[in-house]
Amino acid sequence: MLLINTRPSERAASLTQQLQAAQISVLELPLLELHAQPYSDELLRLYRQLDQAKIIVVVSPTAAQIGMQYLQQVEIILSRLADVQWVAVGKATEQALAGYGIQSHVPELETSEGMLQLPVLRQLPAGSAVAFWRGEGGRQFMMDHLRANNIKILNFILYRRQCPASTAMILAENLALLEAQQRFAVLISSEASWLNWLTLMQDNSDLMHQARYLVLGPRLATLLGEYQQQHQAGFEFVQIDDLEANTILQKMRLILGNA
Repeated sequence: MLLINTRPSERAASLTQQLQAAQISVLELPLLELHAQPYSDELLRLYRQLDQAKIIVVVSPTAAQIGMQYLQQVEIILSRLADVQWVAVGKATEQALAGYGIQSHVPELETSEGMLQLPVLRQLPAGSAVAFWRGEGGRQFMMDHLRANNIKILNFILYRRQCPASTAMILAENLALLEAQQRFAVLISSEASWLNWLTLMQDNSDLMHQARYLVLGPRLATLLGEYQQQHQAGFEFVQIDDLEANTILQKMRLILGNA
């Protein structure tokens, strides 16, 4: 079995190693890379309001790293945020925050929908403020949901996301490998990754439809279902609720069989 691991390079290695240990062939094809946004007057304005927030939502280890770097730059010590609750999108982000001595709430489903089910967010009084440490274009659904419930959003855009320049070359070098596969799986963990995949595969539609997709969370599964209907696409996909190696291995066996 072959999996295309599309996670950003700095997050792909651990998953790749665990799957290879389980006799899964892995091709790393990063569909996103993350670049810090320069520190700005807008970020300074937001950091000065941070102690008003009831909750800080941290959407990735990168958001934790950059957010903490700029927190130090603005000379805010963590003790000033002692009453703030922290929410991490998943275990990797939880571990990143733990490195700063921060305990965080983590959803079972590592998506916006999963975070919205956390009691700390569901029970938030109207008029409260929630800060988002995020990347450009990420978590819009979650922020819109909270705004609709009269929650004030402090929107920290800490990094931008783009498809790495090297990805097209990696694909070109491995087209023969993919064409030789009867079936292979592709991990899709965000809408941005999916859109980049569509762009990347526009000249290889047969391969795109040959793939089986592992997609993170119900909203992304809905997105792929809508694409299927609109384009009469014949590919298969299955939803996953986290990015753990055991979960991915189980779902790969479900959609690819044991071959």
